[in-house]
Amino acid sequence: MNRQILVAIVVSILIYGCTNKETENNEYSFFVAGHVYGHPGESKDNIGVHPPFKDKLDLIKNNNLIEFGVFTGDIVEDGTNEKEWDELDADIAYTNKKVYFAPGNHDIGNSKGRAIFKRRYGDTYYSFKHKNDLIIVLDPNLDKWNISGNQLEWLKNTMASEGTRIDNVFVFFHQVLWWEKDNEFKNFKLNSLSGRGEEINFWTIIYPLFEELEKPVYMFAGDAGVKDHGYMYHKNGNVTLIASGMGGRIEDNFILVDIQKDKTVHFQLIALNGENQNALGKLEDYVLPQ
Repeated sequence: MNRQILVAIVVSILIYGCTNKETENNEYSFFVAGHVYGHPGESKDNIGVHPPFKDKLDLIKNNNLIEFGVFTGDIVEDGTNEKEWDELDADIAYTNKKVYFAPGNHDIGNSKGRAIFKRRYGDTYYSFKHKNDLIIVLDPNLDKWNISGNQLEWLKNTMASEGTRIDNVFVFFHQVLWWEKDNEFKNFKLNSLSGRGEEINFWTIIYPLFEELEKPVYMFAGDAGVKDHGYMYHKNGNVTLIASGMGGRIEDNFILVDIQKDKTVHFQLIALNGENQNALGKLEDYVLPQ
């Protein structure tokens, strides 16, 4: 047998065996996609989600381990345009997956858009449990990127009642709340500062709530991808911060989250530009820009 053919067969067997083992160890998976309307100004020519993402919907549809998805805001370009929502719903229906929304400023940035969203999809912040993991969706649009008032009280009550009895906590919102102009994330090119107050309470109130939980916490923001930076990853103690999005056709991506039977969490960073879905490498290898 040709040596090259033999090597190819051995490599294929090893890859297949590893993939099978990973699949066997999976309890469930979900996907996270941010800024799915794509690049500003293109929605009038697009039908549904960002075209490079639309081209990869079969990856989601055909993956039986994926039990749901989360769109982390800027789901449509104009939240007051019902046609955009109808087109989005058609793309979701194609995947045959349940998709939850963490709305962004394009979706609910004014009273009309918020009213349309609530009529079509319900509350803008909420929580649920999935296989003993706690999923929390927040709405920083209500108060200039702050989680405050009734929403903050609800969050505290949710964590007090559920936080100690679960395995993992997954938190979703649109804005990159951990960004500050003078902190270690200052060089990450988020899409926008639209609606941001001069001071916000992420580091003073919200982050400590989750840090004190002593459970693995994964926070996802979706306002990335239109500029040079399409994703970021940062782990500190029990809290992992992840931003992911699309639109710039440079680092467009979405993330597959695999929860193992032992409740450890693994990530797959799916590149949308080009044929190689692994082109962006491992999410966990990310290094903050200096």
